[in-house]
Amino acid sequence: MNSEPHPQTGQPVGLAVEKTAPAKLPEPVTLKGRFGRVEKLAPQHAAGLWPAVQGFDDIWTYMSGYGPFADAATFANWVKEHSALKDPYSYAIVDTKDQPVGIAALMRIDAPMQVIEVGHVLYSPALQRMPLATEAQYLLARYIFEQLGYRRYEWKCHAFNEGSRRAAMRLGFTFEGVHRQAMIAKGRNRDTAWYSMLDSEWPARKANFERWLARDNFTPDGRQKESLAAMNAGDARQ
Repeated sequence: MNSEPHPQTGQPVGLAVEKTAPAKLPEPVTLKGRFGRVEKLAPQHAAGLWPAVQGFDDIWTYMSGYGPFADAATFANWVKEHSALKDPYSYAIVDTKDQPVGIAALMRIDAPMQVIEVGHVLYSPALQRMPLATEAQYLLARYIFEQLGYRRYEWKCHAFNEGSRRAAMRLGFTFEGVHRQAMIAKGRNRDTAWYSMLDSEWPARKANFERWLARDNFTPDGRQKESLAAMNAGDARQ
């Protein structure tokens, strides 16, 4: 932890923050990438999302308060309600064929402290392990650091959700520990694993995202040449 002494008492008090104005709140923007786009979640996304998630109950297991859904109507009602919330502020992930294939939200928004979290991450099988899955996270991180002005970006997940924990590390978040008995999720105890990315770390993480997403990092059949996990692990060792 970096610090400096208090001018009167000499006690360590942390470094002064230059920009103390509140960060901006998320807006209904469209963030465009090479593999797709991120846009504000709306009720009309439900019709396209339902076929992508129907029958895949495992993608809902670690969602703390909802899913899986019994039918298209119930799911559509949830999308309608979820899309109207200000926190979490939800976005649809849409591929180049205009097919919605996932959802991610900016949430637990603390604009005065410049802290925000990405959560409610729902990736259909059509999105999992595809370049768009990574690109969507890059687009959101770039948005919150460069346009909204946040200092701290958080990723939290069920401590048993190994896929989410691997994803956080791969994407360049830093593990901060496990909060025990943090929630009651669907009637069960949930210990929550915490990860973060700071604005001071963003330039290096951004460079790795863009290096990984570059055309020359993929073979003609779409396989990656260098992994994002290796890129970010290399930064962590320096």
